[in-house]
Amino acid sequence: MITGETKLAAVLATPIKHSISPLIHNTAFKELGIDAVYLAFEVGTEDLAEALETVKTFNLMGVNLSMPNKQLGYELVDEASEVAHLVQSINTIVHRDGKLIGYNTDGYGFMQSLRDEEIEIIDQSFVFLGGGGAAISIIAQAAVDGAKDVVVFNRSGSSYSQVEERLALIAKQTSCPIRLLPIENQELLEAEIAIADILVNATSVGMSPNEGSCLISDGSWLRSDLAVADIIYEPRETKLLTLAKEQGCQAVNGLGMLLHQGAQAFELWTGQPMPVEVVRSAIKKI
Repeated sequence: MITGETKLAAVLATPIKHSISPLIHNTAFKELGIDAVYLAFEVGTEDLAEALETVKTFNLMGVNLSMPNKQLGYELVDEASEVAHLVQSINTIVHRDGKLIGYNTDGYGFMQSLRDEEIEIIDQSFVFLGGGGAAISIIAQAAVDGAKDVVVFNRSGSSYSQVEERLALIAKQTSCPIRLLPIENQELLEAEIAIADILVNATSVGMSPNEGSCLISDGSWLRSDLAVADIIYEPRETKLLTLAKEQGCQAVNGLGMLLHQGAQAFELWTGQPMPVEVVRSAIKKI
């Protein structure tokens, strides 16, 4: 029941109507008896600064940020965590004492989703598709968690050098070898996938309503002993994951990442651990 004391949290992104974050957090609030609600608002970069001011004005507990707001959000908060500073991207904001404090829980959430599927991380070679905010966060966590090496494929363009600089900083601070290559070079991409242990799509390619899109042009590149993960959770099976399953690969969608990054955000807002298994059961019903 909504009361005069009900707290509010939300996710700000576009597109966001497909989001199951409201289900995740509202299930957790109900389970723990917390007087709070979580909503989804269509907000892009043009309106993000104004939207974040309303977090203070209306005394929200905080917000999640998703594409395309994660990097701009980092620039707009009052303070940021050590991990957020490292990746210069945030997906969670906590409103505390009139200040907005930015965190990044994406990397933690993704790595936990691999552990759920018993996919080894330590001493494994990763290939990432994309160098955006979510990708950088996951790459940093992979490096911290003991990845052997990381190769990142990103589109050539104005942001390429910025991604390269960010990756160089992560490599320096973690001592994990990280290379950036142009995704337009399909021969290089095929060669790197051939020697990788884990392939990760960290872009929005394949997301609804463009379910037929995929950055891998030939499914035969995917070996049966390759683990393939996609940070997209809608659709539950992207074109990349369909190709992976056809080749006998272990395939992991973005639901686990969403659950575990949300769990960390929930605890930052409430000070209580999220009832993860209760929430997982709710997700599986939809």
